[in-house]
Amino acid sequence: MTHPLELPGWRHVYSGKVRDLYVPAADDVTDRMLVVASDRVSAFDFVLEPGIPDKGVILTTLSLWWFDRLAGGDGGRGIPNHLAATAVLTDGPDGIANTADDLHSLIPAEVAGRAMIVRSLEMLPVECVVRGYLTGSGWAEYRAQGTVCGIPLPEGLNDGDRLPEPLFTPAYKAPMGEHDENISFEQTVELVGAERAAQLRDLSLEIYTRAARTAEAHGLILADTKFEFGVDAAGVLTLADEVLTSDSSRYWDAAAWASGTTPAERMASFDKQIVRDWLAAHWDKTGTPPELPAEIVERTAARYRELLELLTSA
Repeated sequence: MTHPLELPGWRHVYSGKVRDLYVPAADDVTDRMLVVASDRVSAFDFVLEPGIPDKGVILTTLSLWWFDRLAGGDGGRGIPNHLAATAVLTDGPDGIANTADDLHSLIPAEVAGRAMIVRSLEMLPVECVVRGYLTGSGWAEYRAQGTVCGIPLPEGLNDGDRLPEPLFTPAYKAPMGEHDENISFEQTVELVGAERAAQLRDLSLEIYTRAARTAEAHGLILADTKFEFGVDAAGVLTLADEVLTSDSSRYWDAAAWASGTTPAERMASFDKQIVRDWLAAHWDKTGTPPELPAEIVERTAARYRELLELLTSA
């Protein structure tokens, strides 16, 4: 993995598979962080080489677009999010920031377009997964047991079918280096308490329903997604991290889903599935993964760009 950038005014504190996290270099500023999305791409728990060009910019742009929609831009109620100020989203007329504190100007030029300044939150240890369609690991479990994450489903469903209703299937966010683990709602209650668990479930299902409606208006299906939440100093449950991006969500083309005759045709996703498929066919998951061919990189980049264009077009 490449080393994180040294950024003026910020101190690096953490790197995940895709994102780098910074805090202000000034010790007296503790209420904000800088989240930088890289072009790194991962599969099967490995960061691969090379990265996907402009992936960080695309993920950040898409997250900001969705944060704006969910803050009320889609006509629904405003969902609190971790953005430190609207100035992170846009500048005002003549380059004057929309807020007195011009946070946008604090984003270093080296990461412009792929960084967000966010509020510090107490993050909750639950990954909030919502599934609207039967696919992936859910399909494998359904075939074996007739359930998804232990939730019984009707007989006769096929890979890619729409579920009778969206399912909240949480996971425990494991410590770094370990795998996340699917958990029941009852286990979620044990982790965060009954009231907070109900809030996580209800808010996740609300966001999914609103996002799926928006996606449908743009000719897309939001098959499943995952959210992360934190709690601010006032105890308000707050949407954080990335939201509804190609890395956190599975999108399909609605027309292809309706007319396709094979799972591959119906469920060609706008994400790194191209990378996963190539790697599965050319690597036995031992040792260092092979370098991705230029053609695979470009095809993946094109899918990321296409989703952004489809969603954000008028």
